[in-house]
Amino acid sequence: MHLQPYQSVDGMPFTATRDDIIRAHGPPHSEERNNIGLTALDYGALVYRFQDSGRLEEVTARAQVLHLGALAIPLGTLAMFVRANDSAAFERAGFLVSPRYGIAFVLDEPCWVTALARHCLPQWEALRAG
Repeated sequence: MHLQPYQSVDGMPFTATRDDIIRAHGPPHSEERNNIGLTALDYGALVYRFQDSGRLEEVTARAQVLHLGALAIPLGTLAMFVRANDSAAFERAGFLVSPRYGIAFVLDEPCWVTALARHCLPQWEALRAG
């Protein structure tokens, strides 16, 4: 996964629309609304989640390595990397969230990482800790 925090994932900008995603990837394997009201376009190892307004909220990818500019971080060491490099990182709902890198991931599932749009951070911060 190549990430420019809050800007793009694998070259797809957070300004992308549903139609942009479908043009780039074809029809999704499935499309469903999740329990927090986002519509997910599921491509298997890649999931795009949108608000009803069409605004892209999150991109979740299965990957072995997270590329941040010149850095390549194996996902198995991502928690250690985030804790060492983002003093604002916090845990919510079983996720480690990094405001600096704009990501959230479940500590027990290190091969999945979610890139967040900047406007999502307040919702993550508002979740009850734990």
